[in-house]
Amino acid sequence: MTTPSAPSRWLITGGTGFLGSHIARRLLNDGIHPVLFDIVPLPPDDADIADRVTFIQGDVQDREAIRQALEGVDVVIHAAAALPIQVSKRKIYATNVRGTRYVLHEALKAGIRRVVFISSTAVYGVPKIHPIDETSPLHPLGHYGASKVVGEQLCRDYQARGLEVNIIRPKTFLGTGRLGVFEILFEWIAEGRRIPLLGNGTNHYQLLEVTDLVDAIVRAATRPDVVNETMNVGADRFQTLNEDMQALFDHAGSGSRLWHLPARPGELALRVLELLRLSPLAAWHYGTMWRDSYVEVDKAKRLLGWQPQYSNAEALIRAWDWYIENKGRYDTGVTHRVAWQKGALAILRRLS
Repeated sequence: MTTPSAPSRWLITGGTGFLGSHIARRLLNDGIHPVLFDIVPLPPDDADIADRVTFIQGDVQDREAIRQALEGVDVVIHAAAALPIQVSKRKIYATNVRGTRYVLHEALKAGIRRVVFISSTAVYGVPKIHPIDETSPLHPLGHYGASKVVGEQLCRDYQARGLEVNIIRPKTFLGTGRLGVFEILFEWIAEGRRIPLLGNGTNHYQLLEVTDLVDAIVRAATRPDVVNETMNVGADRFQTLNEDMQALFDHAGSGSRLWHLPARPGELALRVLELLRLSPLAAWHYGTMWRDSYVEVDKAKRLLGWQPQYSNAEALIRAWDWYIENKGRYDTGVTHRVAWQKGALAILRRLS
């Protein structure tokens, strides 16, 4: 009688976060054992998978903790990152740069066969030419985007040393379980308030449904012929912000409408509020929301056989439906899985 082999083990850094939890569920469905590495324990919402995953509490800045987490692991999905919300430049770089260096170094020493690094399209900043492809210049916006550029360079350094690292650059992603800045948007829609938006809303701002992102990540981790590649991922069906938001309003049965504000004065005001730590929005949010921002995804389609399933509007609607079903069940904080403090936007809410 043949003894069945043990399932493959994949380490997910940032494993208890919004993206990490979606990756874990996909791996379980695929017969792969997820090892979740995070400084934050598994939240109650993950009780259904708690006994089917391995959770290791630790920090990506702790090399010994990483070393122990890598035992018996075949693949690493490096998704841990400090977000640019109420967080200092020092903290962002410590997590996103030093932490990435440690993960890559220990993965190489442990003989890991494949690493997928989750970067961001924030590395491009706000280019004037669209769509943005993987060869476009990198002019990152804010400390978060700059830290991801450095993280990508570290990946290339370790590629040269023999580690297989594929880099994924996702657009802003959302889906079931995502709160953060979207919780603010959804709360205002539920109340039928006007939604403040910089600019006239005729720009195209590409989003990404989280399950589409997870599919691209899994493919980047498993395709043996796709090695040391950098790929954009985003929805391939999106309209103007006005049109995508109206589709959400219509689905929600809300009387909300967009409240268009002057773009450049609004951006300056939000910049000041960010510096004063009075706004839940960072440079990446207010610096791009009124401009075109969309990437070319043909490379991921060609190399990975990947095809996004959801449009911008469909992604927004799926996240909205989850929000309505779970409204009132969460606390505030600074991750994608909790509601963000509204800061000065609470004043604007009263005027909307």
